[in-house]
Parts: sequence; structure tokens; C-alpha cells
Amino acid sequence: MFYLVTGGAGFIGSNLAEALLAAGHRVRVLDNFLTGKMQNLAGFAERFGGSFELVEGDLRDLAMTRKAADGVDFVLHQGALPSVPRSVADPVLSNGINVGGTVNLLVAARDAGVRRVVFAASSSAYGDTPELPKRESMTPRPKSPYAAQKLAGEHYMRIFFEVYGLETISLRYFNVFGPRQDPASTYAAVIPRFITSVLTGKAPTVYGDGLQTRDFTFIDNVVDANLRACSAPREACGKVFNIACGERISLLDILEVVYGLAACRVTPAFEPARQGDVRDSLADISMAKDQLGYSPKVPFPDGLSRTFNFFKGVER
Repeated sequence: MFYLVTGGAGFIGSNLAEALLAAGHRVRVLDNFLTGKMQNLAGFAERFGGSFELVEGDLRDLAMTRKAADGVDFVLHQGALPSVPRSVADPVLSNGINVGGTVNLLVAARDAGVRRVVFAASSSAYGDTPELPKRESMTPRPKSPYAAQKLAGEHYMRIFFEVYGLETISLRYFNVFGPRQDPASTYAAVIPRFITSVLTGKAPTVYGDGLQTRDFTFIDNVVDANLRACSAPREACGKVFNIACGERISLLDILEVVYGLAACRVTPAFEPARQGDVRDSLADISMAKDQLGYSPKVPFPDGLSRTFNFFKGVER
């Protein structure tokens, strides 16, 4: 099969591309390198030869997006401008990429005869509704431009399936983490920030009181969910599925685990809670289990240990 991975030089996209290539598929990566990194694709051309193709381009460019979608069987649409705080700081830029770019991608996929598009949606769409666990049937209450943009993407996926017959599935990721996640960005996710801070002896920054909880999802589980979404029955199309582990842990508890792995402690620095962040998240993943055959293969403790070992190797 021939796959297009948008945002394929990013954390999630590069892991998806590598898994597909290792399984013997052809992969074309589209990335504008606004947040993606060439180092995430290092060695792909040498290891996988002509099965790997890189197209440097922007989803906001419809002609370029059409070129990227030409001839492919499946699209794994990971391309986005990530981060809630970044969308709060620049909602116009993030909307152009996350909404406008998604519409371009759907138009290009429709016209190219792509078999199915799998969309990287976000658990941030649920917002701060107090009910836990989060179920796909709940009314979304996005708290940030990023969350609203991802929710808009879900609606566009459903509409293109219902109106044009383009098969689409949306996966609401819950706090994905793992190797290749960028700890240096201003908008970096909490786990790589915690790990690299402790390994370098710097005070890890905790926003808020640290008692907020998250349902963290190791990258291998997300890769598996995408592959299952590509082969799921047509009855799953046009729908949204939670992708998570179905467990939650507080940020301070994560920090304690990292201290144990590093065999040292570094006193954290507490900062005010960030605008747009939700307090707690926990997923009900029964719908993904029933309709996609998804079940998390890597539990959170194992994923955290593997992620710690990856960044420990980087720091050395």
C-alpha cells in the first residue's frame, strides 16, 4: 500500500512513517518543517530506499497538497500547528493550518481517489466538562482555538464522508508521548520536559498545582490505532474514536516516577496554570475497542520507562 503521512517529520508522523516503511509499505511524507524536524527522518532514505519519499510543502497550498495526495491509497493526516498555548498566542496562523490545511487535504484526497483519510483529532475538544471518563457521545466544549480547530476538522471529516463518499475516521488522541517528542520547544509536552529537566539537573516547570490528571498514550498505541483505522469496516467511517489507555495520572505523580528512573530529585518550579489547559482527562476507549479492534499494547509505566531511556541516550 501507498501512504501519505502529512506532518510526517513531526513526533507522531515520523513514528507512523517509520512503522509503515518497516512493514513494507510505500510512504510519502508531506511537511513544511515549521515544527517538524529533518532529524526525525534521519536514515529513512538509506534504510528504506525508494519506498520513502519526502515532499517539502505546506497544507495551505492546495496545488502542493494535490501533488502530495496523487496516487496514494491512504492518508494519515497528522499535519497541524500543535499546542494549545500557541493557538492562544496566534489563532489566525493555527486556524489557517489546522482548518484551512485540513480542508485542502480533504479536497485533494477526494479528487485523487484516496481510499481513506485518518485524521489526528484531539481530546482537547472535550474541554473542561467535569464528567469522566470522556465518551465520544458527549457534547464537546473546546476551551482554546486549537481545540476548536481540531473539532472543526472532525466535522469536515464527517461531512466529506457523508457528502462526497470519501472514507474518513477521526482519532481523538489523549496526550501522546514517546521518543522523538521535542522537549526544547516553548510549547513542549510535559513528559519530555520533565525527563530532560531532571536528567540535566534543572528545575522541571509545573504549571498549576500539578494535581491535574491526564490519560497519557504511548506513541506505539497511536501507531497501532492508525493502522487499525485504515483497515476498519466502512461502518466506522465518519465517526470519532478516543485513543488512549483508559487510565489517568497526575503530573506530580509522573514527576515522582521520573525521579525514580533517574535516581535523583530536582525541586520543581511552579508556575501559574496555562490558559486553555483542561483540569482532568480520562478516556472511555470501549468504542475504539469494539469498532476498530484497538487496545493499548503498551501500558503507561512501560511507555514512560522507554521514553526515559530514549532521552537519557540523547542527553549522553
